[in-house]
Amino acid sequence: MIPARPRLYEAILREHFADNRQMAFLSGPRQVGKTTIARSLGDVYLDWDSDDARTAIVAGQRAVADLARLDSAATAGTSPLVVFDEIHRYGRWKTFLKGFFDVYSPKARILATGSARMDVFKRGGDSLMGRYFPYRMHPFSVAELLSPALPPASLLRPPSPLPPDDWKAFLAFGGFPEPFSRRTPRFSSRWNRLRDEQLLRDDIRDLSRIAEISQLAVLARILLQRSGTQLLWSALAADTKTDEKTAKRWVAALSSLYFGFTVTPWFRNVANSLRKTPKWYLRDWARVADSGQRFETFVACHLLKAVETWTDLGYGDFSLHYLRDKQKREVDFLVARDGSPWFLVEAKVSDGRISPALAHFQRATSAPYAFQVVLDAPFRPFDAFAAPSSPPVALPALAFLSQLV
Repeated sequence: MIPARPRLYEAILREHFADNRQMAFLSGPRQVGKTTIARSLGDVYLDWDSDDARTAIVAGQRAVADLARLDSAATAGTSPLVVFDEIHRYGRWKTFLKGFFDVYSPKARILATGSARMDVFKRGGDSLMGRYFPYRMHPFSVAELLSPALPPASLLRPPSPLPPDDWKAFLAFGGFPEPFSRRTPRFSSRWNRLRDEQLLRDDIRDLSRIAEISQLAVLARILLQRSGTQLLWSALAADTKTDEKTAKRWVAALSSLYFGFTVTPWFRNVANSLRKTPKWYLRDWARVADSGQRFETFVACHLLKAVETWTDLGYGDFSLHYLRDKQKREVDFLVARDGSPWFLVEAKVSDGRISPALAHFQRATSAPYAFQVVLDAPFRPFDAFAAPSSPPVALPALAFLSQLV
């Protein structure tokens, strides 16, 4: 077992509270490290699963302020960081946090965490808009293993190699902290089983109205085998003995709990492009059996982390897509920046000739960059973004991913 490593999100939250009065909402998958960071940064830590903390939260804002001794802190000229861990499990969490922030934000800084998306509840009078900034936490990436510092102003880092043992373990055991640090198949198997049980037994029941848990578990098992493939709603409905509308709702529920994510097609300025069918990816590439699908999922997770982190930090509006047309030409990923294509990525396990679809879609989208990212290519310090408007290039996966977040 290797020692614990510092996380990028510590730097993100420290910067947030140094510069902003708003609450920070830190959401992400179970076991990604949210609680570890919250405990290390918080002056007052309130875990919804703790009886004492839950009693104070349900009693109201004044009870929490008394527990945190905010009046004494204000008198002493300090603003303690109050952490509400897994607060989204409280049915009235939005109303509670809105009231707490409105009354006590002059006396305290506030961090709320959750293992479900906390940015999807924006309805009517209980909207928290303007009172918080969201941050989406991801497992380790190549760039974060190399440096937990904030991204540079250019967004992109210089290419750097990982130690060979770390690179091998990272591909095999994934980026969640415990499996990556333990690096044994037996531990990973037990860890995954318990995590799935918690998600399907506890989180789905707590955070959705889905009653057909056994059918949803069937869907989860199916999706474990289909990372990197298009979601055909009619096939999923048949496999789970339900209808397409329900299948879509269940996939959305699993996505909101960070079991996986969908990537939508980019069709602007692309003739005969697919427009509706999303692709599905697991959040944990180590669970994907097929080597090609696993590597595509590995790249997808890195790109999603990059676009979400850059967006959360205010560098622009970034999004992740894929490209496919009716002639069945396809490129795995397109990253858009402020609504315009920025770069294309095709993920390949082994080196070979560059996919002709890359050049086709680069011309169609006018993307400045197009890359064929190769897993088996040995590291070389190739700066992928040094020459814009160039034809597609092949480059080592480790060099490319080390430049992201």
